[in-house]
Amino acid sequence: MSIGFLRQALNALQKRSRSRTSHRVNQWFKWLSPGLSVKRWLLISVGGVLLASLGLAIWVKLTPIFWMIELLRSFLGVITNILPNYISGPLVLLCGLLLLLWGQTRTVGSITKVLRKEGEEELIDVLLAHRRLFRGPKIVVIGGGTGLSTLLRGLKTYSANITAIVTVADDGGSSGRLRQEFGVLPPGDIRNCLAALADEEKLLTELFQYRFRAGDGLTGHSFGNLFLTAMSEITGDLEQAVAASSKVLAVRGQVLPATLSDVRLWAELADGRRIEGESSIPKAGGKVVKLGCIPANPPALPAAIKAIREADYIIIGPGSLYTSLIPNLLVPEIADAIAATKVPRIYVCNIMTQPGETQGYTVADHIRAIDTACGNRRLFDAVLVHKKLPSAQTLLRYAQQNSHPVFLDREAVTLLGRRIVPANILYEDETGCVRHNPQKLARVLLRWYSGAHHGR
Repeated sequence: MSIGFLRQALNALQKRSRSRTSHRVNQWFKWLSPGLSVKRWLLISVGGVLLASLGLAIWVKLTPIFWMIELLRSFLGVITNILPNYISGPLVLLCGLLLLLWGQTRTVGSITKVLRKEGEEELIDVLLAHRRLFRGPKIVVIGGGTGLSTLLRGLKTYSANITAIVTVADDGGSSGRLRQEFGVLPPGDIRNCLAALADEEKLLTELFQYRFRAGDGLTGHSFGNLFLTAMSEITGDLEQAVAASSKVLAVRGQVLPATLSDVRLWAELADGRRIEGESSIPKAGGKVVKLGCIPANPPALPAAIKAIREADYIIIGPGSLYTSLIPNLLVPEIADAIAATKVPRIYVCNIMTQPGETQGYTVADHIRAIDTACGNRRLFDAVLVHKKLPSAQTLLRYAQQNSHPVFLDREAVTLLGRRIVPANILYEDETGCVRHNPQKLARVLLRWYSGAHHGR
């Protein structure tokens, strides 16, 4: 029994050793993957060694090197007398390659030990992922609210070249209080986007979303809003504050406010009322027939216009139609820049209607509202809509709040000149709220982009 046990133990050790060796060999060969620029620098290093040796030989007139070569020739002559050259040659070559491989491995190991923390993925895997992400398409996403941060959470796994252009019209909650007390632009939507694009997303989201429950003047404020407000005070404006925060938080991409103007929304309702303030529009409970802002025609952030002009792909939404998406398009330069581009552009329609904003709206109604807000221009080529209905329990819960699935009126959408992109992208969280699934949504959007990009 003891002999059988020893055999099993030896077999297990051998398998473990082989698996470790195989894994290590695979990791070595990854360094030769295309795109990492390792092979060229390795060859340049070898060439440098050869040139340096040649230079030294010329400098010393070959005197010491000549005797070293003679000694080596004598040594090799003895070996070839014992072993034929077809055996001794490959053997010496193999020894040289093994020494080179050993030296390079130890060098890489030393670098890895410094750069990689214990328990993290291999450095080569990190480098390959980094290379892939920074070669991804330049994507500009326009919107606000939780819909935008949900989309960014999925997109960041495909590209690091993401620019989120966010509305700054929020005047409710913590953002509204900071706006009144400090005169800063509302940081709420920007805070959510920064957290969504950060590498340590889960921890940062919990930190940024943390709301103080006590303290004179602190109650109700989120840590993220206070952080961005403090950064705005230190750096001078919100743009610089977001840029500095992005570096501190290791954000993958960039977040930009649509404008640095202190914008205040107003809406005219079908019953003739005029409502002012972003947070007041949904509460008014009427049908929005016209949306505008004070001051009218605010100037766009130059960096936002530059990002749109250089974009490979533009995505509008998802998010509240009148309080998250259209406010960005009320900045004329942003709407003009989108209209002037020839890259693939798509609108991600909401799954459910929103009481006080889009009650009873179809997909075509959403499209018409966006077209009207920017001078009856077509800012996007296609619309992404969800195919399946939520669960019966969720539908009942939403119906009690007078919210229903957005109906896809295919014929009307086609007449508006938009291509329909249907997909199953729904996610119902533990509270029964309907959201877009970040990973599924990003996958569908990138697949459509690939098809549209190659079809142009």
